[in-house]
Amino acid sequence: MKSKIDNNLRNAKNIGATIEKYLNEIGIFTLADLAETTSVKAFIKIREQHPEKTIPVCYYLYSLEGALLNLHWNDIPSELKKELKDKIQD
Repeated sequence: MKSKIDNNLRNAKNIGATIEKYLNEIGIFTLADLAETTSVKAFIKIREQHPEKTIPVCYYLYSLEGALLNLHWNDIPSELKKELKDKIQD
């Protein structure tokens, strides 16, 4: 029997109840959905979905990428953080 990778958002690093709720609102229910969408596009969609809120880059964008990489958001290399941030600049 093949072992199945846990695809549950709640079990991923950096994903708590609020981020999970925001991801679900934009149609992301699994880590596979997040990988397909990308952390950048998901962050942008969350920000568009909640224009009345401040959606911090350091917490949301890096947390989403960290979930995909299985890293705490603060452990993402600085160069990758810069690349991610550059992709969301208006």
